[in-house]
Amino acid sequence: MKSPTTPASRRASPAEDTSPAERRVARSVPAPLLVLTSVVSVQTGQAIGKGLFSAAGGPWGVVAIRLTFAALLLLAWWRPRLPRERTDILLILAFGTAIAGMNLGYLAMKYMPLGVAMTIQLMGPLVVSLCAARRLVHVLWGLLAVTGLVLFVSPGTDSAPPAIGLLFAVGSAVSMGSYLLLSKRAGARMSGGQPLALAVAWAALLTLPFGVLDSGSRMLEAHVLWVGLAVAVLSAAVPYSLELTALRHMPARVVGVLQSLEPVAAGIAGLLLLNEYLGGLQWLAIVCISAASAGTVATKDKSLLPPTAEPGTVKRSV
Repeated sequence: MKSPTTPASRRASPAEDTSPAERRVARSVPAPLLVLTSVVSVQTGQAIGKGLFSAAGGPWGVVAIRLTFAALLLLAWWRPRLPRERTDILLILAFGTAIAGMNLGYLAMKYMPLGVAMTIQLMGPLVVSLCAARRLVHVLWGLLAVTGLVLFVSPGTDSAPPAIGLLFAVGSAVSMGSYLLLSKRAGARMSGGQPLALAVAWAALLTLPFGVLDSGSRMLEAHVLWVGLAVAVLSAAVPYSLELTALRHMPARVVGVLQSLEPVAAGIAGLLLLNEYLGGLQWLAIVCISAASAGTVATKDKSLLPPTAEPGTVKRSV
């Protein structure tokens, strides 16, 4: 692991960090298609994960299995060294805690459709982006996002989710916003995907006791483990690789706009894989928040966007 004092000029360039397989994929597949494939992969994995709740004994079991497999995959790929400096250790622990908190979205899915839970989760990074914005137009994007949220939670609608579901969804959103901030800081202090691998391992350790309490021995059933591995691959390993490759071949702004389609993909995945039918107001809310997210990224000051494709900047890797 590189020292925090390593000059930026001595860091490996994106081209140097890119594997031969990544270069072949980048030459044969357009970068926007990589991001869209990542978006579909994430939400397909989330839908399969929700479908596993019954067999696994509850959402905590799915979260624990998913994060454990994701940690094993990332640790095997990056083979990170343990940090020695106290600041780096605390940063990894905070980073991993935020990742564990992001998975509260799975608990939210127990009480609301996948598309609704994932759209509320998107509010976290959206708020982070709006707080860093400096243009008047971002006030309009913020109002559009608030409009979408009101459409979701309005007590006058039959589809309004219960308070406990909203609490989990908001907790997931806050954690995702924290994840973005900590991801940027970790990427500045440490090289490659090492901080992410260590952070996911810590997140797995945090959630494993809850998974055992929630699911018991059902977590160890062969069917549950195989499906859990598929969830980890689809919602973590595959999108992480695709987004990282895309970021090295297209502007971060464009990647962010395309990732704003995740709520729409979540709604469609919920419909196709879980038979979750959303009402007109719910789809309108999804469109409002997705549009606000895409607009915020598209009109953001270039100086506030990440200049390189550090692995830690990938928004939806875990």
